[in-house]
Amino acid sequence: MNILVINAGSSSLKYQLMDPETGSVSAKGLCERIYIDGRLNHNANGKKVVKDIPMPTHSEAIAAVLDILVDPVDGVIASTDEIDAVGHRVLHGGMEFFDSCIIDDAVIAAIEKCIPLGPLHNPANLMGIRACQAVMPATPQVAVFDTAFHMTMPPKAYRYAIPTEYYKNDSIRRYGFHGTSHKYVTKRAIELMGTKDIKIVNCHLGNGSSLSAVSDGKCQDTSMGLTPLAGVPMGTRSGDLDAAVAQFIMNKYGMSADECLNMLNKKSGVLALSGISSDFRDIENGADEGNQDCTLALDKFAYEVRKYIGSYAAALGGLDCLVFTAGVGENSGSMRSRICEGLEFLGVKIDPEKNKVRGKEVVISTDDSKVKVWIIPTNEELMIAQDTAELVKAAN
Repeated sequence: MNILVINAGSSSLKYQLMDPETGSVSAKGLCERIYIDGRLNHNANGKKVVKDIPMPTHSEAIAAVLDILVDPVDGVIASTDEIDAVGHRVLHGGMEFFDSCIIDDAVIAAIEKCIPLGPLHNPANLMGIRACQAVMPATPQVAVFDTAFHMTMPPKAYRYAIPTEYYKNDSIRRYGFHGTSHKYVTKRAIELMGTKDIKIVNCHLGNGSSLSAVSDGKCQDTSMGLTPLAGVPMGTRSGDLDAAVAQFIMNKYGMSADECLNMLNKKSGVLALSGISSDFRDIENGADEGNQDCTLALDKFAYEVRKYIGSYAAALGGLDCLVFTAGVGENSGSMRSRICEGLEFLGVKIDPEKNKVRGKEVVISTDDSKVKVWIIPTNEELMIAQDTAELVKAAN
């Protein structure tokens, strides 16, 4: 089965053509500079191809992708008829979607309804959906929502302690993000542990970071909130913050709400603390060279992640499995060590030798650790493809 996975941004479009059963990727690439001039970066058959192609809209980008997939030289399929379905990443499903679904007019209308909750991403996601519908009208389309995995949270976790009218009238609540990643690593953790009856804390750590507390395969809590700004400090995002800090800065420096939120989203986090970079590799190098600001940034990040792990273990009533994933979680042994140092009281014991690995699915806890600690490389595209295949097969 061939599933085309689409992740449409405002001026870009990522794609992968993959087999959901084996996870094998036959082609992948990126359309960039849509609306400006257009460039296709395509990777298949061990060869990279870059083509400048006019892309005044996402429709031309989709057409360019389909053209190169069937190209006699650079393509991997003989006809677009070999594409069984298209899976679309959609950022925000609001309170409309609790799972992935086949796209129809009602689904599109509901995604549009969620635009106020995801103003930067949902319109772009809709562009990708409409472009595929225009070029591939007979091919099933599936929406996979970043927020859906977290919709099993109970009210005590997702409700904010603000007047109820804002929840009822405006759907203001905790939603959480990176849901496709959290769903994927949860599924793998259950397979690796051999049982669904376990308590898991997932740590998706990278330039954007979030944690989730999972019991019986279902999310019970997550660190991001109404937007991806909440939770632990990230590359450029502040993470959790006293709301009055924003008011203080706005009043003193004459900032608008939008300007302040831009600062908290794009100029804060470990970038602000380190003073040099939002890239954890740069910060770790700086710390190794004696830069105290870099050391503070790393210590702060590890401290906040460790606090979330401890609080989620308390919320779950125990911890059986701790998962590290995403760019930092998969590749930084030193950060994993920083985070786990002090969690021995929960039964977390890291094996220093096992922890020297990068980007591989492996257990890094000691044999006598009460909590199994895993590195599980995330694969959001595969999760989207699997959801898409499952829905399409069920519908036929």
